[in-house]
Amino acid sequence: MTADGPRNAPDVVDVVALGESMVTFLPTRPGRLADVPSFERGIGGAESNVACALAAAGHAVRWVSRVGADGFGDHLVETIGGFGVDVSSVARDPSRPTGVYFRTAGDRSTDAHEVAYYRAGSAASAMTADTVDPAAVRAARVLHLSGITAALSPGCLELVRALTAPAPGRPLVSFDVNHRAGLWPDADGPRVLLELARGADIVFVGEDEAEEAWGITGGPAEIRSALPEPGVLVVKQAAKGATAFVSPAGPQAPGPEAAGPEAAGIRAAGAARVGAAAPRRRGQAIAPPAQPQPADTFVPALDVDVLATTGAGDAFAAGFLSATLRGLPVKTRLRHGHLWAAAALTVPGDLAPPPARAHADHLAALDDGTWERLRLGPGWTQAGKAPEEVRTP
Repeated sequence: MTADGPRNAPDVVDVVALGESMVTFLPTRPGRLADVPSFERGIGGAESNVACALAAAGHAVRWVSRVGADGFGDHLVETIGGFGVDVSSVARDPSRPTGVYFRTAGDRSTDAHEVAYYRAGSAASAMTADTVDPAAVRAARVLHLSGITAALSPGCLELVRALTAPAPGRPLVSFDVNHRAGLWPDADGPRVLLELARGADIVFVGEDEAEEAWGITGGPAEIRSALPEPGVLVVKQAAKGATAFVSPAGPQAPGPEAAGPEAAGIRAAGAARVGAAAPRRRGQAIAPPAQPQPADTFVPALDVDVLATTGAGDAFAAGFLSATLRGLPVKTRLRHGHLWAAAALTVPGDLAPPPARAHADHLAALDDGTWERLRLGPGWTQAGKAPEEVRTP
């Protein structure tokens, strides 16, 4: 492997997730960062969280990123690889460090919550269209990106713009807006995020972040009016639930052949293209649902005994994408998103194993009344079909 990553022709996987992951330090007890005496080490990153959850559920997943040639980089690569994620396209940077961050044990939604990021000048912020292996990025049924990567540096923004630009044979692009105002160096962040979202096939955005970033206060329908282009738009409405909008044609699901040499370039239209040998193929195209899907679908959130909210949005995206890869109906995709989010909400760290497929399928198939009475607490993913999961009237 070179400093810029491997250049061999990769297998076609279900999902490629591109973005920064960091080593996280979680306090051993509640309190201010100034007062906490010790921390436990973990990992966290929007795209790598999605990758780990999908791989743990049995999907073929590749993580593309850069980490430092340091111990923290070793930890990230080993831990993410331990979930079954292909990490062969993660480049090691000898001159830039792996990003780290510290956070308090409290819920992010409270004023007492603190997060201290040490990611400026990190190895991942040096990702560009020149340092990322185009074949590794394109060899997927779905390419998952987020707005966090676009905010890391001008080179990262150029890369994300190239990956969301129209191109022959482009994988299905999933984009989680993930608006983080503090990451953007100027006031252009909201405009750039809207531009990038308009280029994606599947978009995830929170109702609250749409208000914060774009000033949209009219709910999911108004957000859809601002984002009519994506084939699927998922508006997360916090504890209320989530609404999915599907265009009549839906996203154009690519087959394995979409990642061939004609799709290898990651430059914007008109720029020089980067050739690559045809990848070894595996997997199949995303099957469309058997029945036509409604233009908009709302599914209420579950009643969850929350330990921490960190990583729940990433888990929701992973659950929705998993069900999308399986060709399930939109309502069922939303339910899987909620179930995977519930798994993350009931653990203290950023990552949680998703529920077993049979268990999730069983819960996702409940009638509406039973779904709305469902209550999930810590350890529920190991509970099988325990009757205590369902709160009776």
